[in-house]
Amino acid sequence: MWERLSLRTRLLLPLGLMFVAALLAGAVSLQIFATAQLTEETEPAARSARAVAAALNAALRASANPQETLDAFVQSLGASETIRFRRLGTGPDAPPPDVQTPPGRVPGWFVRLLVIPEFRATFPVSIEGKQVGNIVFAPDMSADIYEKWIGFLAIASSGIGLMLLTGVIAHFTARSAQRPLQNLGDGLTRMRTGDYDQLIPPSGPPEIRRSAQEANELARTLHRLSQDNRSLLRRIVSLQDDERHDMARELHDELGPLLFGIRANTVVLLESIPAGEAELRSAAEGILQSVETLQQANRRILDRLRPLYIQELGLERSIQTLLQNAKAQAPDLKVTSEIDAALNGVDGLLSQTVYRVIQEAVTNVLRHAKASAMHVAARIADHEVIVEIFDDGVGFPADRMFGRGLTGMLERVRALSGTFELLREAGRTCVRCRLPAGDAASNARAAKQV
Repeated sequence: MWERLSLRTRLLLPLGLMFVAALLAGAVSLQIFATAQLTEETEPAARSARAVAAALNAALRASANPQETLDAFVQSLGASETIRFRRLGTGPDAPPPDVQTPPGRVPGWFVRLLVIPEFRATFPVSIEGKQVGNIVFAPDMSADIYEKWIGFLAIASSGIGLMLLTGVIAHFTARSAQRPLQNLGDGLTRMRTGDYDQLIPPSGPPEIRRSAQEANELARTLHRLSQDNRSLLRRIVSLQDDERHDMARELHDELGPLLFGIRANTVVLLESIPAGEAELRSAAEGILQSVETLQQANRRILDRLRPLYIQELGLERSIQTLLQNAKAQAPDLKVTSEIDAALNGVDGLLSQTVYRVIQEAVTNVLRHAKASAMHVAARIADHEVIVEIFDDGVGFPADRMFGRGLTGMLERVRALSGTFELLREAGRTCVRCRLPAGDAASNARAAKQV
């Protein structure tokens, strides 16, 4: 639960609990020490009442007219509530006076919280050995209780005020640190997604500013490494294409004429075999069939090594030809397509990469997907070339998503700063590729509109 709390809550919650604990500790201390303090404050008055009772008894013993002396003493007490004389037989003792503070000032729960002990005491008064009454000591604690209440209010008000002030300070402190931390988190997220251009603004406390500066340095380093990596990948892809071009030229210039010569000689041999030589004719026909098969395989290898259609027919027509060949290889496969004609304006390494991605994806569908339908879409939108290939086949193994062919396509796409995805959507396998086209996309779109 603590991990889900925000920084502001983490600051305010302990402070609030601390102040609540302080108030509770103050209440407990008040209950513990207030009783002892009240007892100490009333002890002198109680001793005075005891001394008054002793002096009155002594005076009554020495007086010639004790009753007159007692009446004079009672009259001298007047209306005092703390020390008064109660004659025997005048009824039960009056209850101690209530807390006489201004109305509503001291709540009853506070009086109960103090647990005021019984301070009432009686001292007997005797005339000629016979008790005639009691000196009653019943102090009025109203002023003392009111004093404790005012002190409690002062402590509580100070605590609440300090808590609010500290909460406001913590709120603004957390707010001043939260925005820089949010900027730092957003910057790290952009770095994780490959965006190194937008730097993190250094702000907030020194520790956060240093972290932002270090993150910016890391972004600059990663940006340089990313550029070097893309340059290296682009160079590797270019070398691979050059190697494919050389291999295709060798196959076309060397193997092609040899196969054509073998086929021509085999045809001549078939024409020269007498009609009665059935076995020899059958052998020659087998050689001719094998040579034709080798020629078809050679053409397929040439198409995969170097798509010659792109320069001659344009990218759109080349893709359409690729899909027609796929239909010929798999008559039961329903192939649909949406190919943007503006792709004909894209050339160079970008056009080869688009063609290779579609070629590899289509080859995987034919070889492994066991699909009944395939849809190929390629278009230009927002300075990007977007390629999507869907099929309703069996999908891909979770532990082996990228084989050698798709890994090569991923490297090609990364070399052009693009993205390559292989995922499963609504029961269909999807290969999605996005390649930045830049000015080529704008020029191709403008040419299409003209």
